[in-house]
Amino acid sequence: MDLLFSEKNKAIALVAFDTLFNRRDYEAAERFWSPNYIQHSAHIPAGRDGLFNLIKSLPPTLRYENQLVVADGDTVITHGRFSGIGLPASWITADIMTIKDGVLVEHWDVIQDEATKLQSQSGNPMFGSSFPS
Repeated sequence: MDLLFSEKNKAIALVAFDTLFNRRDYEAAERFWSPNYIQHSAHIPAGRDGLFNLIKSLPPTLRYENQLVVADGDTVITHGRFSGIGLPASWITADIMTIKDGVLVEHWDVIQDEATKLQSQSGNPMFGSSFPS
């Protein structure tokens, strides 16, 4: 696969996540999620509307931070943190997406509660270089 194609898809994924999760600009986010979006997450209702409605139901404190993004053609994987979600712990996620013609068409994820320093058996944070405060 073309390196430029992979780089473009990484940028699309990051802008899409910022638009929906941080800016909560649903009209703009429609440009990034296919109307036929396929959701595989057990935590998110089906389709684009299911995802958007879930985000609308979360507190305004919701934030997404990205630590790593990798791509191989139309497959993009992000490693990030969802904080301010209204739960005791932030979520550390690996989001796997398929991007076709500049829009997200399919999504899988792996979600784990972020461990504190006391909870971490390795002594290392799950995200970034420090533990959450």
